[in-house]
Amino acid sequence: MQHALVVEGGAMRGIFASGVLDAFMAESYYPFNFVIGVSAGASNLVGYQSRQPRRSYRVITELATSDEFLSARRFVRGGHLIDVKWLWEESKKRFPVNEQALYAASPFYVSITDVESAEAHYHRISPTTIDPLIEATCALPFAYKATPRIDGKRYTDGAVGDSIPVRQAYQMGARHITVILSHPEGYEKAQTRYPWLMKQLFRQYPGLAKAVLQRAESYNQALEFIAKPPADCRVDVLAPPLEFDVSRLTMDLDKLNQGYQMGLQVGGVYLSRKTASQHASQMSLTG
Repeated sequence: MQHALVVEGGAMRGIFASGVLDAFMAESYYPFNFVIGVSAGASNLVGYQSRQPRRSYRVITELATSDEFLSARRFVRGGHLIDVKWLWEESKKRFPVNEQALYAASPFYVSITDVESAEAHYHRISPTTIDPLIEATCALPFAYKATPRIDGKRYTDGAVGDSIPVRQAYQMGARHITVILSHPEGYEKAQTRYPWLMKQLFRQYPGLAKAVLQRAESYNQALEFIAKPPADCRVDVLAPPLEFDVSRLTMDLDKLNQGYQMGLQVGGVYLSRKTASQHASQMSLTG
């Protein structure tokens, strides 16, 4: 049975997933036939797939909290609010990726959104695709002024087209899906309060504007799949606790560290329960 790992994005909320994945690495837990990441989730998976504990934590707490990454002043002057290309390039310099481990690991896909059609596309990471794919999947519309090009097409944040690609994992053959969310269980995305503003901001790309306006519906449909998967599919959910106090642009190190510790704890509990369940199954078979 194919087992997939899906990791949601959420900018700084990704600190939770970095903790979960570090807990997985601490126990050498690599059971997945393939993995799919979206935005910050894809960035987190780089550390996991390359077998580098705390790499993602350091990228978030040491680089993503810097003025080089997020700058309101630069944005007012017409530049990026968040510079995802700088973050990726700087992270490779400061925390070099173990490429041998990364490309030897199970297939790694990222979700990106076609600017013209607003459709979600899923591309596999490789030595020649990793740079544009990581930039594209993290390229928040409006906040990141560039529109990365891949094979002649322009792409933006993967979360616009598919924030939690669990249905894609199922279509790719997974019948056991582990998903790491960025919001506590029970969360539902609300419709945008200002649809007219979205239409204005993305007036050059009407398809993208429509996708942004429909994102809440698409997001909640993914949650519905997670809550009620097909009869032949099992979904395991790892989500932050209700007291998780990290937002998309949280820069407070104390809050980020708390979020990371929550991820470590949730990941550790998940693995402990799996071990206990496996032990119980073995006992019943031998008994």
